[in-house]
Amino acid sequence: MDSLLQHSEGMNEERKESAQGETSGKEVHKTDLRSLSFDELEAALVSMGEKPFRARQIFSWLHAKQAADFSEMTDLSKSLRERLSRRFFLTVPQLVEVLISNLDGTRKYLFGLADGNVIESVWMEYRHGNSVCISTQVGCRMGCRFCASTLGGLVRNLTPGEMLGQVYQMGRLMGKRISNVVLMGSGEPFDNYENVVRFIRLITDERGLGLSARGITLSTCGLPDGIRRLAKEGLPVTLALSLHAPDDEKRRELMPIANKYSLKEVLPACDFYFEQTGRRVSFEYSLVSGVNDRKEEARALAALLSGRNCHVNLIPVNPVKERKYVRSGARTIDDFKNVLEKYEINATIRREMGRDINGACGQLRQSYRETHH
Repeated sequence: MDSLLQHSEGMNEERKESAQGETSGKEVHKTDLRSLSFDELEAALVSMGEKPFRARQIFSWLHAKQAADFSEMTDLSKSLRERLSRRFFLTVPQLVEVLISNLDGTRKYLFGLADGNVIESVWMEYRHGNSVCISTQVGCRMGCRFCASTLGGLVRNLTPGEMLGQVYQMGRLMGKRISNVVLMGSGEPFDNYENVVRFIRLITDERGLGLSARGITLSTCGLPDGIRRLAKEGLPVTLALSLHAPDDEKRRELMPIANKYSLKEVLPACDFYFEQTGRRVSFEYSLVSGVNDRKEEARALAALLSGRNCHVNLIPVNPVKERKYVRSGARTIDDFKNVLEKYEINATIRREMGRDINGACGQLRQSYRETHH
């Protein structure tokens, strides 16, 4: 479990509460039970004198049944539940606010964490199933110009339990099954690599929720080392690269991270990801009026991606009041898509979800921070 404690950077002080040890009477630092892998859970239970089979019961309560409290684990003895509560805690984000779209039923949740921070998560219903978009960090330090998540910088990383908590709470609140998870909310997943990979392993574990790894999309602004590292994890998740420009100069204007990593570094990492996983890479391209939406930029993008087994997701940019960017017009977006298709680049225009409820990443959290600070 030492490895978990190293990964739980930024854990709040409330959880480091004193508790009576089994025999010592010393202060005990509680551990986030939902962030433990199955093997770690089993080892922890054996160290408590329990039989290994208890791990399967408890893991199911944590992830398949998504228990919010130890008292819900009804097939465990009361004494075991009490002992668990003295050594561990369950991460359950608390609902602060929910905005419901009148256009398509999309729900944007603001969840409160135990240390007082708030994060955003989104519920989206499609014909093919229910998708949730979750945050991987409180805030973000990548500084993308059109994103509200970065306005306050990075506060801290989220733990695996806090990421799982967003998924499980939305499932509980809606009473519906979730088929897809998108790591595209606030934060850069590769800036919180260990916790994100642990989250993916936990949510795909067949002894728990058993979500298909192919139903998970991880969105990155382009950290080559993280992309290459994930390619070797044996997790066939969909990689989505925030591209947003066909060349480094324009990309640096929109995304400060491009000053550190050029497309000559990022795109070969994406190629490596495809080679290792067989998963087609998705390139996200937010269309900003007068900035990156001309036909010549579409042709340059087609040339850049030529020969790659990929998909381009064209996104009408969400206006953010703190930023000057405005979305491209519908005709411009259609023209851009047509140019890509002319050059045999697979492209779709993302269906806008929750446009009337501040659908862009970070907008709800930012407005909450403004009114509560």
